[in-house]
Amino acid sequence: MPEISGFFGVTIYMNWREHTPLHFHATYGEHEALITLDGKVHAGALPSR
Repeated sequence: MPEISGFFGVTIYMNWREHTPLHFHATYGEHEALITLDGKVHAGALPSR
């Protein structure tokens, strides 16, 4: 999956041919979340700080 951005230890990945809903993946250490384009967490979780 191509890396879109990285900042403060958070890395954003997006694959345009993936399943619905439209989303991106965010990773922070061993945590990962699938976040829809309207900003809601669809699966997984990231620490609050």
